[in-house]
Amino acid sequence: MRFPKMTFATCGAGLGALAFAAFATLPAFAQEAAEEAAEAAAAGVSGETAFVFNTLLFLMGGFLVMWMAAGFAMLEAGMVRSKNVSMQLLKNIALYSIAGLMYWVVGYSLMYVDVNGYFGTFWPYGWPDAGVANEGDYAVASDWFFQMVFVATAASIVSGTLAERIKLWPFLVFVVVLTGFIYPIAGSWQWGGGWLSEMGFSDFAGSTLVHSVGGWAALAGAILLGAREGKYGPQGQVQPIPGSNMALATLGTFILWLGWFGFNGASQLALGSNADASDVSRIFANTNLAAAGGVVAALILTQIVYKKVDITFVLNGALAGLVSITAEPLTPSPFMAIVIGAIGGVIVVFTVPLLDKFKIDDVVGAIPVHLIAGIWGTIAVPLTNAETSFGVQIVGIIAYGVFTFVVSLAVWAVLKATMGLRVSPEEEQTGLDVGEVGVEAYPEFIASRVR
Repeated sequence: MRFPKMTFATCGAGLGALAFAAFATLPAFAQEAAEEAAEAAAAGVSGETAFVFNTLLFLMGGFLVMWMAAGFAMLEAGMVRSKNVSMQLLKNIALYSIAGLMYWVVGYSLMYVDVNGYFGTFWPYGWPDAGVANEGDYAVASDWFFQMVFVATAASIVSGTLAERIKLWPFLVFVVVLTGFIYPIAGSWQWGGGWLSEMGFSDFAGSTLVHSVGGWAALAGAILLGAREGKYGPQGQVQPIPGSNMALATLGTFILWLGWFGFNGASQLALGSNADASDVSRIFANTNLAAAGGVVAALILTQIVYKKVDITFVLNGALAGLVSITAEPLTPSPFMAIVIGAIGGVIVVFTVPLLDKFKIDDVVGAIPVHLIAGIWGTIAVPLTNAETSFGVQIVGIIAYGVFTFVVSLAVWAVLKATMGLRVSPEEEQTGLDVGEVGVEAYPEFIASRVR
């Protein structure tokens, strides 16, 4: 997702009733908007028609990405043990809702409104009143909605990594900070027209801005939280802890795969011309090819390495392929899209055991999928996009990594010292459905007997 061509925001005083009225335009994007209108006119499409199609792309892409929240919930529900399923479902609907509120309260304005190179403004965001014609290339509210569902995706990544041992409320407090401040400030550097954008950094739909940011935040939390009881033996040996339901995990993966067409395709930000429609179609095709490449690579490699095919590696291979192509889904040829995705699948197979060597317990494999494959996808951009450079891409990766990891580690440390991060050993043994939620996902089982 490139930064919007033109954004019209309302930033109000927000105190008391959070009333807001004044609109703020970003004139830096005016020239690009005019060029877009000229392209539409040249293609024989009126400005009004282009506006409608562009807005429709944002809305369709937005609800596809919103559906990814269901995908994350199902994936995590299948990857955790039966005694923790309700907790994961609760966290996912809560984090999506918190992300939506925080992105209105402060997030969008920090990311897009009057960005000074490093962050925007600290006010609630708004859009034109009912019945008022929007200016620009697309409806203001459609832009906000599309951007909002991306921040929820970043928070979902953290949820899966820290499953089965983290308390509910400290996790939700971290989500407030991540979605309201960490993600929007980092996002402003590129998509808000900030300093990385000026350098020429490129991340089309968020391999780094969304996925690696979520991955770095998850890694910081996993380090401070520690591994689940019984995950590692006294000599460091790995004790596998199987998930409860591979059917749910597979369903979640397919839902995420579907949602990714909105994630990448709508990041074209326009559907009002022949060229834009062709590019969106190309993005869809490359996105699908990369995911398939990740699946097949993980499928073959697990058979070679482990002598059996592990379905969890294959599911994560699909997701790693999708994350890998997200940084640049437009310019690769079909063959290169498959290669980029396949390398993402290879990364999963080799990174999961590497994390175990460091005793970093990632329940769903989110760090290999979103962080490591996200880094790979961002580095790979210059392979197919001649307008980018490896040096600038690496600068962006390092900047996002240092900022997100350090700030997240600090927030997690404060939460650990004040609220505590981890449930008690008794609650972990019994299950978080009983200890934290009070509603068991599978009440026909006796919690104490469910591993």
